[in-house]
Amino acid sequence: MKVIAKKSELTAAIEELKQAGKTIGLVPTMGALHAGHVSLVKACNQNNDITVVSVFVNPTQFNDKEDLKRYPRTLDKDVALLEQNGCDYVFAPNVEEMYPEEDTRIFDFGHVGEVMEGARRPGHFNGVGQIVSKLFDIVKPHRAYFGMKDFQQIAVIKNMVRQLHYDLEIVPCPIIRESDGLAMSSRNTLLSPEHRSNAPHIHKVLEEATHLTAKMTVDELKQWVIDEVNKNPYLEVEYFEIVDDTELQTIRDWSENNVKVGCIAVYAGPIRLIDNIVF
Repeated sequence: MKVIAKKSELTAAIEELKQAGKTIGLVPTMGALHAGHVSLVKACNQNNDITVVSVFVNPTQFNDKEDLKRYPRTLDKDVALLEQNGCDYVFAPNVEEMYPEEDTRIFDFGHVGEVMEGARRPGHFNGVGQIVSKLFDIVKPHRAYFGMKDFQQIAVIKNMVRQLHYDLEIVPCPIIRESDGLAMSSRNTLLSPEHRSNAPHIHKVLEEATHLTAKMTVDELKQWVIDEVNKNPYLEVEYFEIVDDTELQTIRDWSENNVKVGCIAVYAGPIRLIDNIVF
């Protein structure tokens, strides 16, 4: 496995591999890797000759500068974990390498970028578009792998791929959970012991909700989920929405003929957690 910090070096290495007929898979990450990331690496290994994992905490997608400062950075541990799991190239640039000058591009993702996370974190998805497009331009992968925990992010990236005419496949991968049901996230390491032990309540409520669609309207169920999570004194719901799985339009009625996904954001103390579940 090779660790590379320079764009030009990675592009040259990949160019050579492509000349030799190799397929390239990319797993973009912000580091602080866990079993959820490992599942993406394994999926990438299965379908591609070469697996590239980027490790870069991207400043342009943080609308909260304190959150950027707090975000865990564990590059040495990440590199060791990737080596154990069959990664071929780790791309670990610094901020100057990725942003030699300010990226002033503004993306319009339409509705999928405006609701839920888009409404609460202004500029977040624009920053995601900036960094992911840069990574696609550097690596030119055949496939790129993203975790379903960031459900809305996948919709945004698919939108960007269409807009910019990238010739690659976006591969969504299932949420990986801790044994107590909490969706794996690099932010989980920042939770206090009390908040960590109460955070699994989020998934427990979402699971229960999937069994109540025959008894409640969509709006009643949304309110029920919010109330149930908020009953836990360590948790506070920021939003809970039930949307379709492509355009993220709000579901009004259970009889609508589409896949319905419940998306939630919850504060556990100062740490913000997101999760989702398919109804």
